[in-house]
Amino acid sequence: MGGPLEPTQELAALAARPADAPVVMINLLKFHADGGWESYVRYMQEAAPHLKRVGGNVRYAGGAPTQVIGEGEKPWWDAILVIEYPSPAAFIEMVTDEEYLKIHQHRAAGLERGDLIATSAWTVAD
Repeated sequence: MGGPLEPTQELAALAARPADAPVVMINLLKFHADGGWESYVRYMQEAAPHLKRVGGNVRYAGGAPTQVIGEGEKPWWDAILVIEYPSPAAFIEMVTDEEYLKIHQHRAAGLERGDLIATSAWTVAD
């Protein structure tokens, strides 16, 4: 795999997670100054049917980061996008689908940097 906007070798580790557990993907997004937002919006519009097909749901999308606790530095990202997939396999199925790969160019064109972090929900006892 190549480049900072492409999947890492950790895709195999994601595939090894429990098959029946949802995976929540945290996207930290830094847009190109010239047309990045517009390219990313196009990507999201074209990705929506693929997301729906695999049972994924956007849980949060937002921007304007302001750090209220920490060292006081402005976060490097412009926006956060949180998407839940019903399983690791659902995510992998979507991002390896040939039709999805055709629209990935809009994501790459829109982003200066795009970190994608796979997480699992905690179960918190009352």
